[in-house]
Amino acid sequence: MSAIKKVALAYSGGLDTSVILKWLQDTYQCEVVTFTADIGQGEELDHVRPKAEQFGVREIFIDDLREEFVRDFVFPMFRANAVYEGEYLLGTSIARPLIAKRLVEIARETGCQAIAHGATGKGNDQVRFELGAIALWPQVKVIAPWREWDLNSREKLLAYAADAGIPIAKKKDGGSPYSMDANALHISYEGGGLEDPWWSPDEGVWRWTTSPEAAPETAEEITIGFEQGDAVSVNGQALSPFGVLDTLNALGAKHGIGRLDLVENRYVGIKSRGCYETPGGTILLKAHRAIESLCLDREQAHLKDELMPRYATLVYNGYWFSPERQMLQRAIDDSQTRVNGEVRLKLYKGSVLVLGRRSPDSLFDANLSTFEDDRGAYNQKDAEGFIRLNGLRLRTGAVRDQR
Repeated sequence: MSAIKKVALAYSGGLDTSVILKWLQDTYQCEVVTFTADIGQGEELDHVRPKAEQFGVREIFIDDLREEFVRDFVFPMFRANAVYEGEYLLGTSIARPLIAKRLVEIARETGCQAIAHGATGKGNDQVRFELGAIALWPQVKVIAPWREWDLNSREKLLAYAADAGIPIAKKKDGGSPYSMDANALHISYEGGGLEDPWWSPDEGVWRWTTSPEAAPETAEEITIGFEQGDAVSVNGQALSPFGVLDTLNALGAKHGIGRLDLVENRYVGIKSRGCYETPGGTILLKAHRAIESLCLDREQAHLKDELMPRYATLVYNGYWFSPERQMLQRAIDDSQTRVNGEVRLKLYKGSVLVLGRRSPDSLFDANLSTFEDDRGAYNQKDAEGFIRLNGLRLRTGAVRDQR
């Protein structure tokens, strides 16, 4: 401990990280630098600076990372159509490498000997933060208080906060009883009644999206434009990466799109039940797959689908900065060079329906696919030899079985 004079802390200003800030000062007798990331969580961050200043923090970083988050992390992941265990759009997972990256940068800029985070010893985030930090700063020292202290309950945290004079905001009426994580891509909910996988979450769980039953009775049509696999416009209006996602979030939330109730397998070996709201991401995934269906060669598309679960698992488990994820990303990005065009969709009561797609780089040839006269574009007699050759091994096996 004596070698650690200065620590950079990933700091939200909430109960856990406020206690961690004071605990670091008390336990390590060190100076603490705080870092708070605005990644589109939709919360005011004005309270962060005065709370840190109250405990003598001199170097306070509050960074707006919304554009970087969507441009350099969310969009590359969506080029891969990444979905973990068939359903989860990786909203929490994809935010951690960016936070780790900036935390390490700040730690090195300010002469810190260590970084600290508030992730528990049971979850995935500790792995994500620390694998990211190790990849960027091989000599990094990580302090994870939840693995060191004995404050293993909310009651103990509150008692410590009271003794240390840490102000804890009272929950407003209707405050969420769940552990929540929010960013520009999603909101997640864990704990409380959700710890019973048979219990059905009531409407009070959801904070972002309208209930599908209460969503507008009239469907809404939208158009998303793509360039090299990334969404660049909504309804003809050019937008920044964050602007695209923010706009789709508002549209999706209005129409009750993007709710998910999932039991997932954490990397540490624990099954966890959580609820997620990912309105814009749900729309974006549907639209991206639709434009790819026009622009990707069959074997490109199928190979991408084979690689996707591995890619998604790498993101979920915290290997964003690993050589294998970067290798996969290069292959995926290469496949996107001609994924250009527009997708038209209908949003209605929790559903997203593709209405149409068009692209200047389309591989769709109406002369080949038509049921009408194709004017000789395709010789149907060629199919006979194709089938005979592809059926040869099946015929050979069947003859053997008859013997």
